[in-house]
Amino acid sequence: MSNPTQDMTERGSGVDYQEAQNSVQFRTLKSRHRRFVLPVTAVALVWYGGYTALAVSAESFMSIKVLGNVTMGIVLGLLQIVTTFLVTLAYVAYANQKLDPAIARLRAEAEVTHDPDQEGTR
Repeated sequence: MSNPTQDMTERGSGVDYQEAQNSVQFRTLKSRHRRFVLPVTAVALVWYGGYTALAVSAESFMSIKVLGNVTMGIVLGLLQIVTTFLVTLAYVAYANQKLDPAIARLRAEAEVTHDPDQEGTR
């Protein structure tokens, strides 16, 4: 089986992906991404697991009527949906502000550093 990184370099992309992945900038980018994604994912999973646990084990709590026939279970279920949208919006904002500019810089640096047209001028 061939190495996709090697294949891309051989086809003339000019970018050494292994070198880019080993760079400090790339490692910093991955770290920044993980610092957001891992805690948010953990909190979301705990929230979802808690909701599921309540639905299974706390029937009397989940059946409390909050407003008319709207129960606590319905309210918490709707909050699950709201949470999903909020997490998505927060990630998009974070990515736009913190990740995308760093990705653009890394991409530009990788393309300039390994520009096949510049090989003869070094």
